[in-house]
Amino acid sequence: MNECYYDKRMDFFYNKTKTDTADEWTGPQLIIVLCFGTFFCLFIFISNSLVIAAVVKNKRFHFPFYYLLANLAAADFFAGIAYVFLMFNTGPVSKTLTVNRWFLRQGLLDTSLTASLVNLLVIAVERHMSIMRMKIHSNLTKKRVTFLIISIWAIAIFMGAVPTLGWNCLCDITVCSSLAPIYSRSYLVFWSVLNLVVFFIMVVVYIRIYMYVQRKTNVLSSHTSGSISRRKTPVKLMKTVMTVLGAFVVCWTPGLVVLLLDGLNCTYCGIQNVKRWFLLLALLNSVMNPIIYSYKDDEMWGTMKRMICCSSEDKSHDRRSSRIPSTVLCRSTDTSGHYIEDGIIQGIICGKGDLGDKGNS
Repeated sequence: MNECYYDKRMDFFYNKTKTDTADEWTGPQLIIVLCFGTFFCLFIFISNSLVIAAVVKNKRFHFPFYYLLANLAAADFFAGIAYVFLMFNTGPVSKTLTVNRWFLRQGLLDTSLTASLVNLLVIAVERHMSIMRMKIHSNLTKKRVTFLIISIWAIAIFMGAVPTLGWNCLCDITVCSSLAPIYSRSYLVFWSVLNLVVFFIMVVVYIRIYMYVQRKTNVLSSHTSGSISRRKTPVKLMKTVMTVLGAFVVCWTPGLVVLLLDGLNCTYCGIQNVKRWFLLLALLNSVMNPIIYSYKDDEMWGTMKRMICCSSEDKSHDRRSSRIPSTVLCRSTDTSGHYIEDGIIQGIICGKGDLGDKGNS
């Protein structure tokens, strides 16, 4: 029967896996990592708090899609907390940690990644179902989106706790990984492959949606008298969403590949030399999300800008705005009965909440 090492400190496991944690986080490299990490974390906290506050404050955002957007901002905010905890519990400090504290450190990172990933997957599946079924209105209700948000966090917390629940190498140190000295290599393979597969699924889904919307927009261009900017709106919206997904994939894929190589016990891949830079790249994703996903929405940016300036409700701004609110557009009916494709495009616009579009008047 294998001996278990629950009472050991992390220096025991780092020594067993021959992982050096002291020299790699000293000198100029340590200063650069801490400076960038601190700046990014502060920006993550402020920007994502503004996104959540904007959704709560502006009644035009009181729709299921924006609730998912706010939940994505909450996941990024949680990621900032995880990175702050990591900064104070890494480098030479890592060897002094207890097993439970180390599990907490990694569990916070895994939970934040899972929350963002599952949230993006929910958005992708919902958009695909609505558009492909030619639905003008989103299938999401407030009760359903609340259930989805609760489910997202339940899945994220569970995935973050899986190693703590037993899938670790505390009772068999021969299978311990190098990057995560108390994680089993088989778990790292499972974790990285699962996330990479989900990345691939989301990319395929959004490519299908983009191609469908572009095809329908081209068909409409020869039959409608609407402005060019309105015809291109669905394509523009999908480009915005795909940019978000692309940034997520680019920022997280290198780190997941490194974990996969470690899980496969690749001793000549030099993964120890690049791990901290790929971690910073993953951190950068939580910085980019508020910029890409929220600030391109004119109404969202205007709401956040007013909150930054600590101004009260600007009534004159509402009077100057000639844009028809998305809620009115979504609830209107096509009395002219021209084309069913027009309803499809209208449904895409409604479902996306006019993200990235500044000319729908």
